[in-house]
Amino acid sequence: MAENKAEIDKKMNELIALLAKSDISSETAKAMRDRFNDAIKSSGPKLEQIEAFHKLDTANTPREALLDEFSILLSNNQFDSKISKKHLRRDRLLKIILAGIGIVMITLGFAMIIMPAPPFFEMYTIFYFTRDDGITLMDLISLLIILAGVYFLIKGLYRNTARK
Repeated sequence: MAENKAEIDKKMNELIALLAKSDISSETAKAMRDRFNDAIKSSGPKLEQIEAFHKLDTANTPREALLDEFSILLSNNQFDSKISKKHLRRDRLLKIILAGIGIVMITLGFAMIIMPAPPFFEMYTIFYFTRDDGITLMDLISLLIILAGVYFLIKGLYRNTARK
């Protein structure tokens, strides 16, 4: 790591000296900057490296083997707190979005049941309470939307125990 840093510093000083001597247009400078930024981004840890930690089998593996696997993963993949915070923030945002979608679907389903629909939208009455009222196919579709919303809400609020 120290040799790499020394080489990088040396090459960076050479690049700075070369750029100071040459006359570069702004478009060329932007293109070089973009290439440099892409190279920096590609050198960082990837999402696949983080996913390798999720694949540890914690249920059927003894502690000693788990410790060995974990130490191998840590030695092969370099992480810092910024990467782990970014990963946790992404998971938290996904859960909030999933819970929000669930709440919207539950609200939509109840609104479809409560609010009167036009006659051409009331497709088929399955069970009649009175001559003019009953459970329609639209009510059952609304219940399915509510149940899907409840599923999304629960999935967004509770931890995924298989992954943690």
